[in-house]
Amino acid sequence: MTPTTTHEPVAGRPLLLGVRHHGPGSARAVRAALDAARPRAVLIEGPPEGDALVALASDEAMRPPVALLAHAADDPGKAAFWPFASFSPEWVALRWALDHGAAVRFVDLPASHTLALMGDPTWDEEDDEDAEAGDGGDAAARRSDPRGDPLATLARAAGHDDPEQWWEDVVEHRGPYGRAPSPPLPDGCPATGPAAGHEAADPFAPFAAVAEAMGALRDTSDGPAGASGRDALREAHMRLRIRAARKEYGNGVAVVCGAWHVPALDTRTTTATADRALLKGLPKVRTETTWVPWSHRRLARRSGYGAGITSPGWYAHLYHAPGRPLERWMTKVAHLLRAEDRPVSSAHVIEAVRLARTLAAVRGRPAAGPAETTDAVRAVMCDGSDAPLALVRDRLVVGDALGEVPGTAPAVPLQRDLARLQRSLRLKPAAQERELDLDLRKDTDAARSRLLHRLRLLGVDWGVPAADRGGTGTFREGWRLRWEPELHVRVAEAGLWGTTVLAAATAKARAQAASARSLTDGTALAEHCLLADLPEALPRVMRSLADLAALDADVGRLARALPALARALRYGDVRSTDTAALAEVATGLALRVCVGLPHACTGLDADGAAEMRGHLDAVHTAIRLLPDARGVRARWDAALRGLTGLDRVPGSLRGRAARLRLDAGRLPEDDAARLMALALSPGTRPADAAAWIEGFLGAATGQAARQDRSGGLLLLHDERLLGLVDGWLTGVPADAFTDVLPLLRRTFSTYDTGVRRSLGERVRRGPAAGGARPALTEDGAPGFGAGLDEARADGVLPVLRLLLGGAPGRGEPIGVGR
Repeated sequence: MTPTTTHEPVAGRPLLLGVRHHGPGSARAVRAALDAARPRAVLIEGPPEGDALVALASDEAMRPPVALLAHAADDPGKAAFWPFASFSPEWVALRWALDHGAAVRFVDLPASHTLALMGDPTWDEEDDEDAEAGDGGDAAARRSDPRGDPLATLARAAGHDDPEQWWEDVVEHRGPYGRAPSPPLPDGCPATGPAAGHEAADPFAPFAAVAEAMGALRDTSDGPAGASGRDALREAHMRLRIRAARKEYGNGVAVVCGAWHVPALDTRTTTATADRALLKGLPKVRTETTWVPWSHRRLARRSGYGAGITSPGWYAHLYHAPGRPLERWMTKVAHLLRAEDRPVSSAHVIEAVRLARTLAAVRGRPAAGPAETTDAVRAVMCDGSDAPLALVRDRLVVGDALGEVPGTAPAVPLQRDLARLQRSLRLKPAAQERELDLDLRKDTDAARSRLLHRLRLLGVDWGVPAADRGGTGTFREGWRLRWEPELHVRVAEAGLWGTTVLAAATAKARAQAASARSLTDGTALAEHCLLADLPEALPRVMRSLADLAALDADVGRLARALPALARALRYGDVRSTDTAALAEVATGLALRVCVGLPHACTGLDADGAAEMRGHLDAVHTAIRLLPDARGVRARWDAALRGLTGLDRVPGSLRGRAARLRLDAGRLPEDDAARLMALALSPGTRPADAAAWIEGFLGAATGQAARQDRSGGLLLLHDERLLGLVDGWLTGVPADAFTDVLPLLRRTFSTYDTGVRRSLGERVRRGPAAGGARPALTEDGAPGFGAGLDEARADGVLPVLRLLLGGAPGRGEPIGVGR
């Protein structure tokens, strides 16, 4: 096959520069070729809708990585991205054209067609993923078929089993980075391979070699790599754009595109009429296009344009390092590890550089790549541990770079309002996850909380509440923030609800209230409205919630809904929100739970009893948070008291009801001991007695479990209860012991280690005489030694005095105070 380019541009034909997307070696080669050819127009693979936005690339506020975002005007969720990194050949070509006064055109299939074809069964699924991010996913789309991955085919022909590593060796690690002889290309390729583009004087030679290799692959391929389906449509449109550019600019046209497409872009292989016929009748939608920030993390994902780019931070370093990139890289790693208090010195850097180069030589690579640098860092700087390497990969190999776009870039009104709020609240989007603690008593923190909750209601999950941060009070809130590029699409989708964050959240809350079909949905929405402070939506939400509550008679669903309402009341108090209507609904729900609880707890199997036990814990906690209107707390206590005496109720629920009343101070300790004695009497089946113990002594379930660790303390501080449990357990028949053992182990495994140890000591020493409550006497308490060991007790005094900061006592060492 005749190559479409030679070692220099051919008169009457455009200069075709086939590249690998996001490759620093390709980017350097493109820059050298453009400097040599000086074209009047540069055509770049990308959606033509971006032509109107190319001037923004020269704005000082534009900092890659960035992406062209195109979405359907009537359906913003149908969107596609075309990302550009600072080391992307397309970005280098774009900036070169702007800096040298050359025209810039995007020549790929228009986004109006790409978006319209999304979801079409005739549109190949792999290509559909590729469409989200332009052509950069070619390797990912073909990786499933060895015949269709051009890099894999070339690598195998050259004797390599890893196409990514082969491409890095022959292209990315060449030029200023590596000077080793070029690895062999497949037979039939020119002697000057891609690597020679940096070593030889001819800047066009590498592109000629790549074009010839791709042409040979396309001529012999009958798999998915052939020019069919989406590729055929895209290449037809590219040829039409190339012809139009040649009419306007003559022979001074350069085309930068994926290497796979180069053989098909020779306009002599087909006619314009045939290309127009192929594109005729394609569906299209009205689209809107803009620039959005992108991130290295998104580039590193194996989907769309990020396919195969596992080390964007490393590639950026290779492209921008002014010299000695390996030494500079190891210095970056050392700075990072030293900032994390790792003992790393300049000697470590020197040794790591030497080891990386040695590994590259042993492995036959022209220069040290990510594998060699990682191995060297692990051995020299991390003492063989992989734990610090995770930090190096996250912060450096991938990186947390997040691009920026100028404020003049097109954006939906909601995006502009969000940007204004981000500036005023000093919440800058960042690709790296960070934790944010808010004190809701401060105006700025309260406004930040409202913004994050409103965005969550709109489906823009910039922040996620951190359940393990912020404490247990209502004045503190913990969040984990990370801005992902895809959130720009979510913002565009949310823009259909309104032009500001507040208006959009209010409108969506009203719509959700009208469409809510379950009590759980209604209570969750009410909680969101209070957290997001949406006073104009709350009345409609409360009316919907009241209607749903009136129609629902299931105690389980009522019990699931009540805790959310109780939490909402607490948050409403913190945010100074009028919650009178919400309190009325919550109180009504609680009273209905009290009425229906005895009937709902009868006749349950083990799984049903376990679920209902969780409801008991949750409702008990929620009622303590509600205002005591209409005697709700007394009604709840009466419902629990009724459960403790119903034989038809499972033992775990009767035991749990007794425990809740005991904790609330409603059940005297003597009565608790009497209930336990009845539950553990000889006439009770061992399995039922074990279930009662599990309910009474086991930890709480659900949300209350984090605060409940007191089950074992009851036995430690009440010798009667411990004696009852011990006496019952020793009397369980041998044939029934294996049946009750799992329940007991599950109960006692929730206790802290110290509590279990103390209980064991008490059981070993035996209960106090008469089962009375233990008291500290000269003979000691059960579970403790007899009398008081004064010598051991005095041992703590020096430390205690030191902590209290007193003066040294007589006969004590210097520094020990009284």
